[in-house]
Amino acid sequence: MNAHRLNAADRESSTRLRRIVSLVLFSLLPATLTISVSSCSSRKNSPVTSRTVTDELGRIVQVPAQPQRIVSLAPSITEILFALGVGDRVAGVTSYCDYPPAARQKTPVGDTLKPSVERIVALKADLVIISTASQVEASFRKLEELGIPVYVTNPRTIDGVVESIDKIGELIDARERALELTDELRRRITNVETRVAKASRPSVLVILGTEPLITAGAGSFINDLINRAGARSISAEEVADYPQYSIEAVVARQPEIILLQAGGNELIERLRQTPAARSNRVYHIDDDLLLRPGPRIVDGLEQLAAKFHPELFERDS
Repeated sequence: MNAHRLNAADRESSTRLRRIVSLVLFSLLPATLTISVSSCSSRKNSPVTSRTVTDELGRIVQVPAQPQRIVSLAPSITEILFALGVGDRVAGVTSYCDYPPAARQKTPVGDTLKPSVERIVALKADLVIISTASQVEASFRKLEELGIPVYVTNPRTIDGVVESIDKIGELIDARERALELTDELRRRITNVETRVAKASRPSVLVILGTEPLITAGAGSFINDLINRAGARSISAEEVADYPQYSIEAVVARQPEIILLQAGGNELIERLRQTPAARSNRVYHIDDDLLLRPGPRIVDGLEQLAAKFHPELFERDS
């Protein structure tokens, strides 16, 4: 999938388009990679106190006991670090890391697919945290050859996101704050699930790109969000995380609700034969809340549930 294949006219800005395309591309990368693990002992300034941890790919990594110069190579990880109260220890981020606003003041180390190893080294990073959805093997190898520990996250569901926050809290010595945050996130998730448990489950189409039409498949975060919010995706049986769909296939499946990015209204005209278009249940969504596996994914869950079942969430508005 290339950026020019998504309809730039449907985006609020070219920057936002690049962010969407990158997030989708990240999810298309393999969930597991074969990575060589290097010792941190070759680094001259390695902390005296270190410990061994297992990351979310099952890799054994030696990390500082209290990392002080962390580089985040994914927007979701940056959000997690700031939510855990260690924004002052974030030394570098990617060009896509724009939340919270304070993240924009951090030193950029390139985009998510092509981070600059040279900039990371110049920042004297003592820990790099990345997502399997955001890097290629070459970046791992270069960093580890230089003795910079690399921890990999790999959440695939909402529960996986919460578990990643727990693990990152342990990794960076922010256990107490991580426990507070994850307890609150789990409480909110349970609240949504309890409210929608007995409700009917409307059929939903989520549109991530328009030329061609890109939707969400079984293994995507969005499919999990839709299920947990009390609905069912018409593309839930698709093996690919972000498959292409034809207009004819959409019309045949008659979605009752359509979710789309900013713009894309001319596509809805082509889908006027669906129940969603006829009943005016077409909603714009914030892609950052649905595609970033960080704390705000629970905000996305709550917003979807309120769209799917407004009668159950009226008192919250």
